[in-house]
Parts: sequence; structure tokens; C-alpha cells
Amino acid sequence: MKTDYDVIIVGAGFAGMTAAVYCARAGKKSLLIECEGFGGQIAYSPKVENYPAYSDISGAELANNLYEQTEKFGVENRFERVMSIENSGEFKTVVTDEGKYTCKAVIIATGAKHKKLNVPGEDRLTGCGVSYCAVCDGVFYKNKTAAVVGGGSAALSEAIYLSQFCSNVYIIHRRDKFRGEDMLAKRASEIENISFVLDSEISEIIGKDKLTAVIVKNKLTGEPSEIKTDGLFIAVGFEPRNSQFADLVKLDEKGFIVASEDCKTSAEGVFCAGDCRTKSLRQLTTAAADGSVAAVAACEYCDKN
Repeated sequence: MKTDYDVIIVGAGFAGMTAAVYCARAGKKSLLIECEGFGGQIAYSPKVENYPAYSDISGAELANNLYEQTEKFGVENRFERVMSIENSGEFKTVVTDEGKYTCKAVIIATGAKHKKLNVPGEDRLTGCGVSYCAVCDGVFYKNKTAAVVGGGSAALSEAIYLSQFCSNVYIIHRRDKFRGEDMLAKRASEIENISFVLDSEISEIIGKDKLTAVIVKNKLTGEPSEIKTDGLFIAVGFEPRNSQFADLVKLDEKGFIVASEDCKTSAEGVFCAGDCRTKSLRQLTTAAADGSVAAVAACEYCDKN
């Protein structure tokens, strides 16, 4: 059977776009499908300092450069939402909210979405003081107080970013040590208007029409306290966007696609790349590496079938 495409890549973050470039350069007719925004999470980062050959570049510029590269090599890009993938053995059918497309091989690179705290007031005040992206919404808190919850590099980076224009920034973390890069933790500790609230968890988000404060419970003493803040930025990790593929490929207990460094899934002809798969490190460099590995494997599969 002649298919519409050789390879379809689902998700246009750094992993997906890298895979698309590799597939197109290998002469494969490739389709890249995205439903939210080309570039993924990195597009919202004001500064990238740990990607090889770039000591200082914005995430948006880096993502845009890669998107233009996909177009240069003839990748077809569509802005649609993938609902499911049907595996007929010989070929795959990718079903979107706009139509159906057949291919020989699929690369899933759907990434992950922000985790929630799941505390009272979070959903109600999202967009009214509660945010998941300091780069997107931080400008609204100039000369105001902001709080960031989380202990990873993302949380530390957001706090450092906010400190440039907020009067005060709190970093609330449930442990006494940060999981993020030591360099970022050290930098945050040296900024005068950043305060650490450690061994603490947010139990409630307060406000009627807009956020006014958060209730924080100390894990060691059990004592609650109130921190008045105009903005709360939640950076407690991500969860994979793989639920629609549960019947197609094997997922682990957290919902990540089970795949090792070869990026092969449990389904023949279906590969994965980036934050959506099981892995120990989720960085821009590992996303790019996954994209290239998955693409080469997908191209080899197409050549054999």
C-alpha cells in the first residue's frame, strides 16, 4: 500500500523538529503535526546557556531557528490535534481533529505538560494570579511580590527571572535542598530580593477574584503560615502527554512511553523521542539526541518495509 507519508512526527518540540529535519534530509516524505505551538517548552525560556555552541540565546530564537530548518528541508507542517494512532502493521494511520494520514513509521514526540499542585484555589485562580509560566506572565508583576513553588532548575530559573522586576520573590520548596543545578541555586541565593521558604508545602491558595496569599505548611513543625503575594508561579514538574497512545504502546506507571536509548517502543514501526519517554535526564540536548536517534531508526524501518 502506498501511504501519504513515509514518517509522521507527532509533536513539534525540540525532539520532534530535530527528528523531522533528520527524516527529511534522509529523503523521507515527512509530516510534522503540532497542536499548541512549535518549539515546545523551550520557546518560553528567556535565556538558554547550556546548549552546545550557544552561550547565550533565547529559547524562542533557538526554536525558531529549528522550525525554519524543518521548512528548508521540505518538512510539511500541520497545526492539528492528534487524537489517536491506528497500527495496521504494514502502515499506521494518524487520526487528528482535521483528518487522517497514513505513513510507514511514526515518531511520538508529544513532550510533557505542567503538573498542578491540586490544592484548593488553584484552578479557580489560574489566570488570576496563578500561572505556570513566568516568562509568559511575569511582566504583570512589575514592582509586586511573586512566589515560585518548586525545587528544580525550572523553578530556580523562574525565580531569577522574576527577581529582575518584582519587588520580592519567594521560592517555596518542600525539601531543604534544591534538585536544580547548583549554579542556579547559588545564583538565586545571592539575589537580595529572593527569599527561600524551605521544608514547606502550599496547602491553599487564597483570593476571591484574584490571588492575595498562599497558605504554607511547614513539614517539620506542621505549623501553617500565610505568605501574601500578588502572583504564584507553579514549577513542580511535568506529566507526559501520552494518554491517547495507551492502547498503542506500553506506558510506565507514570504514563511515560517505555523506551530505552534506541527510542523504539513496544509497537513495531512506532518510535518516540524527548520528554514523553522514560529517561533519567530531560534536557534540550537529550531531546535533540532522541530526535536524531528516533529519526534514523524510523528511516531504517521505512527502508525495510
